[in-house]
Amino acid sequence: MSGYATQLRSDLTERAVAYAQANGHVTRRSNWESGSVIFRPAFDNRSHGNFHPASYRAIIARPRWRRRLEKVLTVPERLTRVDDDQRLCELDSCCSSDALLMNVFCHPQVASSSAVQHLLAIEHEGLPLFGWRARVPLKEGKLDRTEVDRRIGSLLVESKLTEGSFEPGPAERMNHYERFTAVFRRSELPRTRKQYGCYQLLRNVLAADAHRASFCLLTDARRPDLIESWFRVLAAIRPLELRLRCKLLTWQELAPALPSTLQIFLDKKYGIVGH
Repeated sequence: MSGYATQLRSDLTERAVAYAQANGHVTRRSNWESGSVIFRPAFDNRSHGNFHPASYRAIIARPRWRRRLEKVLTVPERLTRVDDDQRLCELDSCCSSDALLMNVFCHPQVASSSAVQHLLAIEHEGLPLFGWRARVPLKEGKLDRTEVDRRIGSLLVESKLTEGSFEPGPAERMNHYERFTAVFRRSELPRTRKQYGCYQLLRNVLAADAHRASFCLLTDARRPDLIESWFRVLAAIRPLELRLRCKLLTWQELAPALPSTLQIFLDKKYGIVGH
């Protein structure tokens, strides 16, 4: 994990502890006495410490969004507390980029915000889809089944926060994409002998190409390592039209366009403040 990711994870964990104590939220740690802070939903399921109240109410009201809350959190080590057999969910973690994404884009006032639409270069195109299967064409008529974090209309979004880096992908897998060589100058991509770096970005750009969509990497301004990786991938895109449909936006750039109560929540819990 990069130093930037480690520092941000530490900051978010400290903020989560303070936020939970100040607001009476029940929490635990993902790894016994270490790891990220995990928020528990209220017993009546009407509130959740990891979510802005208005966003959580909207999520619970829509079955497709609510199912996203059940995504399991992968914990690298076996835990030893009494409640360790209880399943941990990824969006309960204070460091979850998916939870941050839903906090923002499930808020009722965000969907109709002209300021947000302007920043994302979209028109109002209905409700967002989370965990959308792009079905990018592979060779031999097959389709990729990996997910895109969010789709709204013709915009695909990859959300990042404390992830160590973009996942690498085996060169053999990447060469199996039908339009990989048509979309990218392979010699300019970050890679080792057997792997291409930034598989998640490559896959999302290929999805944007396949669906004639736009793509936006939404990340934290405190992650210059991820931003640098994105610009390396962007520079390797062959079609100019596709390159122009790809963009970068930071949470800090987006924050001033959001409702005031959501801005306060993001400041206290994530340290995200508009530039």
